[in-house]
Amino acid sequence: MILLDTDHLIVLKYTDSERYARLHGRLLAAAPELIGTTIVNVEEQMRGWLSAIAKERTLLRQITAYRELTDLFDFFAKLNIISLSADAVDLFNGFRKSGIKIGTMDLKMACIAMANQAIQATVDIPFKSNPTRD
Repeated sequence: MILLDTDHLIVLKYTDSERYARLHGRLLAAAPELIGTTIVNVEEQMRGWLSAIAKERTLLRQITAYRELTDLFDFFAKLNIISLSADAVDLFNGFRKSGIKIGTMDLKMACIAMANQAIQATVDIPFKSNPTRD
């Protein structure tokens, strides 16, 4: 399974761009791998839209943010979402005890991927359709 990070998800949500076309092509080339994301990515995106809703003082100004939140649910309904597990928590705690300096959310995502023997695709480290090649 290939787990996409927040940056990839944002690109895939907006299908009108050249970046979407490139990423979509790469994902098709990765088939038959399952494509998904972590519940941490879902949390990050939801928090963003919930914050946008909360900062608007009038209902009329909340319409767009609520529409985006609805679209977000529709978007995530099409993906495999991998949750946090006890194995991922054990990995997380082990990395924290070792002194690793990675942000909490990124480390949660990485540990979920590791616990599920998945590839965590990030913008910084792009995935390959066949990680054993190249």
